[in-house]
Amino acid sequence: MKRLVIVVLASILSMTVFAEGYQVNLLSTKQTGMGHVGTGMKLGAESMHFNPAGLAFLRTNMDYSLGISAIMAKAKYSYDGYSAKTDNPVGTPLYAYAGFKIYENLAAGISLTTPYGNSLKWPKNWAGAGLIQDISLKSYVIQPTLSYKITDRLSIGVGLQLAWGNVNLSRALMSAGDLQRIGAEFESFLPLLASVPSNVISDADKQAMQEMVASMKNAEVPPAYARLEGNAHMRVGFNVGIMYDVCDKVTIGLSYRSKIKMRVKEGEASLNYANRRIEDLFTNMEDLLAKYGPMLNQLLGVTVPNISIPKYDEGSFRAELPLPSNTTLGVSYRPTDRWELALDLQYVGWNAYDSLNVYFNEAELGIAPIKAEKDYKNSMTYRIGASYKTTDRLVLRAGVYYDQSPIRKKLYNPETPGMDKLGLSAGLTFEPYKGLQFDVAFLYIQGFSQHGKYPYKNVVTGVDEMFEGKYKSTAFSPSIGISYRF
Repeated sequence: MKRLVIVVLASILSMTVFAEGYQVNLLSTKQTGMGHVGTGMKLGAESMHFNPAGLAFLRTNMDYSLGISAIMAKAKYSYDGYSAKTDNPVGTPLYAYAGFKIYENLAAGISLTTPYGNSLKWPKNWAGAGLIQDISLKSYVIQPTLSYKITDRLSIGVGLQLAWGNVNLSRALMSAGDLQRIGAEFESFLPLLASVPSNVISDADKQAMQEMVASMKNAEVPPAYARLEGNAHMRVGFNVGIMYDVCDKVTIGLSYRSKIKMRVKEGEASLNYANRRIEDLFTNMEDLLAKYGPMLNQLLGVTVPNISIPKYDEGSFRAELPLPSNTTLGVSYRPTDRWELALDLQYVGWNAYDSLNVYFNEAELGIAPIKAEKDYKNSMTYRIGASYKTTDRLVLRAGVYYDQSPIRKKLYNPETPGMDKLGLSAGLTFEPYKGLQFDVAFLYIQGFSQHGKYPYKNVVTGVDEMFEGKYKSTAFSPSIGISYRF
């Protein structure tokens, strides 16, 4: 049974949780309002994420910025007349930046961001419960940064990325339908059981078997679920950039954020029952099968299934979770003192996520490493944004972006129903006092309907199956921020 548990755990550790569906582009309220452009813009302290080279153009000696967003996302699955919707908790990514001008041509800073993270919660007994029930993850990046202005028009910057995070997810060991089918199989033995003399099988045990079969056939929820919890310890990457003023009105920027291999060294895997009634059901079933199974096989000439699920089982594992590289080219154009237009083209190196290798503590669990194919493809994101300074105290912003999914249709898992997405945003900045700014932004994301398939092995029957269906998703995110410069 331990092997069954580990197969389940290996399959739920399909960590697209650090993948496309969970790449968070809410790292500046100002830039969220502009479609998340910024690589070719001089953003003060917030340049540390978008392009470290921009930090050298600080207009003041000190620049502080912080903010938080609320992600309200929904996904829907449908296939052959059946449908299910997620009931996701609200995600709250945040950011904090602090920039300092050391000399006229040298600036430094430090930032805290959450570039990956979200939650996804499908119904406990939905059709794909055997693949995923719920998933929650958080990731954090601290980035100390240096930026140097080589000339009045040219600057470079580099940031050291210190990343860590955690994940918590679960999936059903078997579906309610699987348990119902097992109950139907046991039910076919009941007429034969009645013919067995009471001195061989007591009437009380016969009644217990009948009640057990009835409980199995009436199952409404998955009887047991596997849960995985792990912490990805700190890993190091880098963020570098260059920025050049072509003229007073045009700026070009190029940035590169490296791939980071997050590592879960001592994750915990556990198996639990849905409720006490289910636990008692399997306890009684194990006792009765152990007591009468061989006898029934001999007397009735039938093979009685041996179903055994431990009350609780746990072990440790380790895994490597790659965060992709990002290469972004950005251009900003300022036709007047009040207008700024920007364009970003981002290339995401998702091909780093070709497979997930899970290594278990063989002394604990006695099982070899397991590999899960991912085969992600590289993708592009296209962003356009504009800002307009209506007065010295008020700036309005708007933006749009198109984000390609890296997930292939043949390996489409509902744990993160990724799809091509269109994002529309708007925002504003109000400056009641010189240097003090309050930011507000709103982002709406529409995922384009995607039909996908996912091959998997039913851990109960051992049969290779295909989970197929159509997915749609939407998300809405309000953001607030505050910045102070002096």
